[in-house]
Amino acid sequence: MAAVTLSIVGGFYLGGPGLGMAVGALAAAAIVVMAIRKPPLHPILPPAAQKGRRHILVVLASPLEHGGAIEALRATASPTGNDAEEPEILLLAPCAHRFLARWTSDSGPGRERAQRRLVLSAASLAKAGIAASARVGDEDLRQGTEDELRSFPATEVVFVTSADGENAAREAAIADLQSRLLVPSRRLCAGDGGIEVRTGAVATPSSHETRRAFTKQRNRQGPHRRSAGRPRRRAAGRR
Repeated sequence: MAAVTLSIVGGFYLGGPGLGMAVGALAAAAIVVMAIRKPPLHPILPPAAQKGRRHILVVLASPLEHGGAIEALRATASPTGNDAEEPEILLLAPCAHRFLARWTSDSGPGRERAQRRLVLSAASLAKAGIAASARVGDEDLRQGTEDELRSFPATEVVFVTSADGENAAREAAIADLQSRLLVPSRRLCAGDGGIEVRTGAVATPSSHETRRAFTKQRNRQGPHRRSAGRPRRRAAGRR
């Protein structure tokens, strides 16, 4: 802020209003570009699940058609000894648009491709005995996943990708999401050589700003509950 202020003041002092306005416009443009390139990234905390049931969000960066990925997902969805019922599974497919369709706001073909991917993936899971619901997400995989996790109480997130890593932007988005997720996450990479499972580390709120964002996000999920066994304090003068 000191550098921006001194440069603008120096422009007005040395070159008059013209140079000062030009330096101010250049500084404002630089601030906007920096804000767009480095937005604030906070930890991602889904809503709390009720009744202890597991909820699995499956993000389909690639179609779910590899047998190894389906088997790995079936092993994940199998009820454990502590689970009374099967987990709820939600399939999320990003709506990818082509260049001309994006600029002409023609979202129909992209949504149809995403819906077709969801139908084929849900049918493959149903054939393996796994029930799942489906939803089309935002074109940006990072934004679509964050939007869905604001309402879906995911206890685990699974990313289905291809092993060739052909889309560098999508690979970077998945790596960023896994680094900020406060629930367990896994990545199923399906390729000709089989299935590769990459487990992501659960993020921890470390810095002061991250802890503050984490607390604020936790408070938005509902009021704090009183600890069990702690007596409620009576008001003075009441019995």
